[in-house]
Amino acid sequence: MEGLMISELKGYARFASEQPPYNLLDRRIENELIPMCQAQGLGLITWSPLAMGMLTGRYLNINQLPDDSRAMLRGGIYAERVTSKAIKVGQQFVLLAERLGLSPAQMALLWVKDQPGITAPIIGPRTIQQLEHFLPVLEMTASADLRKACDELVPPGTPTHSSNLSGGPFALNL
Repeated sequence: MEGLMISELKGYARFASEQPPYNLLDRRIENELIPMCQAQGLGLITWSPLAMGMLTGRYLNINQLPDDSRAMLRGGIYAERVTSKAIKVGQQFVLLAERLGLSPAQMALLWVKDQPGITAPIIGPRTIQQLEHFLPVLEMTASADLRKACDELVPPGTPTHSSNLSGGPFALNL
């Protein structure tokens, strides 16, 4: 809001979009950022819809992270997000996707794509096959049952990890 205000007051170019991380395991932007972007006409182009693979079942145990994972290779913000709770929710998400006849990757992307206020999720396929796997999601719509089941896994506005990103007394410890 401060940036929008300054651009308005000074006649600078106005922001057109915001680019935060967003997925079922980290729903914090639903509290303030999504409503603000909707009210101010800003696009939301979100990243990490698969939660670094946690929503695809890639992580099975907090003590045995995949060697090529971002959590192992980069640490920091990536490692902070890999928690026992996030892995457990990811495993439940995989089972839900199977029950609904979708791959976990497709369902994670679909969930983000169809959330209110989201302009588009950023995907990062590494291969043509991955891209082809995601393309059918463009024609899909998240059902009310899918939304309800996801809300039961992770309530709106909450993350599954503890993070210092929000800082100080506002950090959530779930």
